[in-house]
Amino acid sequence: KQWYQRRVAITPGVFGGAIPYLPQYLQMRQENSSEGFSVKVCFVLLTANILRIAFWFGKFYETPLLVQSVVIIITMLIMLELCIRLKKEHPLSSTSRKSFTERESAPSHRFEDLDLNFFWQWSSYSDYLKCIVSMTALIAAVTYLLVDNTGYVELIGTLSLCTESTLALPQFLKNYSSGSTQGMSVKMVMLWFLGDSFKTLYFVVRAAPLQFLLCGSVQTLVDILILYQVVTYKEPLRNI
Repeated sequence: KQWYQRRVAITPGVFGGAIPYLPQYLQMRQENSSEGFSVKVCFVLLTANILRIAFWFGKFYETPLLVQSVVIIITMLIMLELCIRLKKEHPLSSTSRKSFTERESAPSHRFEDLDLNFFWQWSSYSDYLKCIVSMTALIAAVTYLLVDNTGYVELIGTLSLCTESTLALPQFLKNYSSGSTQGMSVKMVMLWFLGDSFKTLYFVVRAAPLQFLLCGSVQTLVDILILYQVVTYKEPLRNI
């Protein structure tokens, strides 16, 4: 019975980080468009959780948190695959600013081009996978060499935390750039806000280190700014 109760207790922690993306995934499937969702959110979370897993090898933490990182990585790969596939299958979405001619004549961009101007804007899902594998291999190699270096271990832990705190920023910037939140799931942002608010409150109650409190506060603030965009841009209620 205790084993069962423990599993029930840790399940929300393991899958809680992935749940907010379910409404966005379903909305993109329904609308056959990924224009409203920033794929850079996937990049931020993939980077943060790869770093967090590397941190585990240098400084063990609770296993559910490790499993949570794996779940989020899988979730982001699924989200990314859908986004890239929809852009290929439905290039003329209602929110696209490019004409058919521009789309047809636009050159394809590959990871191997190493063109920073088109970083994380490649034409094929396989290019994103190449980038993720390359980044993982680099972090793994450096961690293997420096796993006994306390300074390095603490650095990647801090980088993971700071990177994750900016996860909503790409979505905010995308909304600001387009002047619209159409195609973005407001449910996703509301779940972000609820999760970040409770997390920040937990840090306060538990007297967590200042950097944890600051990162939680930044996340919550960006969530609020995105919700403010939803109100000010006056998007149709169907996104809610």
